[in-house]
Amino acid sequence: MNMLSIFSPSNYAPFNIACEEYILKNFPEDVFLLYINNPSIIVGKHQNTLAEINYEWVREHNIPVVRRLTGGGSVFHDPGNLNYSFLMNESEDFNRNFERYTKPILAVLQELGIPAILEGRNDLTINGCKFSGNAKTNAFGKTLQHGTILFSSNISDLTAALKPREEKFNDKAVKSVQARVTNVSDHLPYPLSLQDFVTLVRAKVRTMYPDIQDYTFSLRDKEEIQALMNSKYDTWEWNFGKSPRYNLCHSLKTKVGIIEFYLLVNKGIIEEVNIYGDFFTNREISELENALCGIEHKPETVAKVLKDMEYKSFFGEVKLEEIVKAMF
Repeated sequence: MNMLSIFSPSNYAPFNIACEEYILKNFPEDVFLLYINNPSIIVGKHQNTLAEINYEWVREHNIPVVRRLTGGGSVFHDPGNLNYSFLMNESEDFNRNFERYTKPILAVLQELGIPAILEGRNDLTINGCKFSGNAKTNAFGKTLQHGTILFSSNISDLTAALKPREEKFNDKAVKSVQARVTNVSDHLPYPLSLQDFVTLVRAKVRTMYPDIQDYTFSLRDKEEIQALMNSKYDTWEWNFGKSPRYNLCHSLKTKVGIIEFYLLVNKGIIEEVNIYGDFFTNREISELENALCGIEHKPETVAKVLKDMEYKSFFGEVKLEEIVKAMF
């Protein structure tokens, strides 16, 4: 059976993550997929999204956050980051190491004179600094292994995007492991564009899989990927609502006093709210606590309930956006 080489036409992360599920379900061939995303955060399947991201920074910069099919930690994508996926018609031993499908990446870099190696279970490093994280899963009777390659990424944005306020969360979800990172471009013996690097990677994969053929998504492919994206990978329910059960606690210092929020959230739904502090209120705080229970843990949903409940009658002259921010 032939293998297909695909370069995604899109730079939108929800579309490209949807591509992987679409290919797994619909392509009988093995597929090597490459894509480059605009700034975005990709979280592992089993992670608590809010505990992994700098939520204020993400909202301010309008960064998409997408949950993928594989486990592991969160990664930041931008136009300087190349992402690759092997989608293979086999159900590989899940405990097998990551060497098989990282070989072409390492081979390209080593031929450029860069001492890149597979280190630990699933990281590719240069002189001890990580430039690629890899993850895998067996899904729909096939194997998906994919990875990132920091080629010329904005490291300061990466650091800002994945800088959660850890003291706020208490959960059993998988935490991302912080590691020293580096860009491939910082180690090149001569200037090389990302597109030239893509060409080298595709050529190396071709030598390892001689029967591989280039493939371009058809109009039908794109429409079906878009539909999957709209129903799953670009939805709050999948990207945030699938987060494991977690507790959030945060205190807000205001001119009316300290307000402390304690939330229990399960599958994106607020199950329990306790509000404490030294503020003065004209109403029983339990009225607001009860109103917030059972709603989606989304800023716009929380803001609507607060407004409907006339939040100033509980807290006085506090800005709505301050309260909402303190609950995330």
